[in-house]
Amino acid sequence: MEFAHKPVMLEECMAGLDIKSGGVYFDGTLGGGGHSYEILRRSAPDGRLIATDLDDFAIAAAGEKLKEFGNRFRIFKSNYKDYERVLEEANVSELDGVLLDFGVSSFQLDEETRGFSYMKKNAPLDMRMDPEAALSAREVVNGYSEQSLYEILRDYGEEKFAKKIAFNLVKERERAPVETAGRLVEIVEKSIPAKFKQNGPCARKTFQAIRIEVNGELDKLSETVKGLARKLKKGGRICILTFHSLEDRIVKNAFRDLETDCVCDKSLPVCVCGKKREIVSIGRKPLVAGEEEQKNNSRSKCAKLRIAERV
Repeated sequence: MEFAHKPVMLEECMAGLDIKSGGVYFDGTLGGGGHSYEILRRSAPDGRLIATDLDDFAIAAAGEKLKEFGNRFRIFKSNYKDYERVLEEANVSELDGVLLDFGVSSFQLDEETRGFSYMKKNAPLDMRMDPEAALSAREVVNGYSEQSLYEILRDYGEEKFAKKIAFNLVKERERAPVETAGRLVEIVEKSIPAKFKQNGPCARKTFQAIRIEVNGELDKLSETVKGLARKLKKGGRICILTFHSLEDRIVKNAFRDLETDCVCDKSLPVCVCGKKREIVSIGRKPLVAGEEEQKNNSRSKCAKLRIAERV
């Protein structure tokens, strides 16, 4: 099974990492290995890569793609949030660069059995990044209370009609369990007034919200970003690609906290808090994909890249 995926903002990510020969890099969201391949190629002849992913198909495909680099890389089936254990097992104490790409791969979206896409009507409700994980979209949709569904859709999907969608989901599942992406789409469509159906597929935000809940995508995200930034050597870079405002806001605030120097009351004559700036952001605003890439890869349209350097 081919794991097809175009790495988003590839050149911008590589430039942001400022890759050096012999550097040690961490790709926490391996996917099909597109970014990892370039990290290894550009850090030749002796750069090293530690990578993590939860998807068995991604790990197999990336392993095949990267095999020309011999023993210069190690892939762990792990969540990137477990970076402490992974780096310890890889015998790595500090890094020259960190890359996190929070996008769902083309393979996961297009493979019908995974249930990530609202476009695959017959797909079973699944949405697990790790196919062995216990919680799937089916359990969320059919087992969560109306209040919990409302909060997930409101908070993770920023869905304006979260309350109505949650109400209709509970009502419809009483007739029969919601088993497929197509049936979930129908329920969402029924919940949204006609005049608000002009701006693209109505179910996109609902699917995003449920996927985030299933995979715990925002859990401990801020702490992880800060922790990985602190693993960098002085001058090392961290690059993070986000694809919706919730992720970007968390990353932005984490960078801001790391960048803040002294939080003492300004009336004090000397600093007593001891807080020191740990990173400096590269650029005042996040980078976005160029016009040509957005035209050729629709999944790059909502991407934002934030870069920071360890000081």
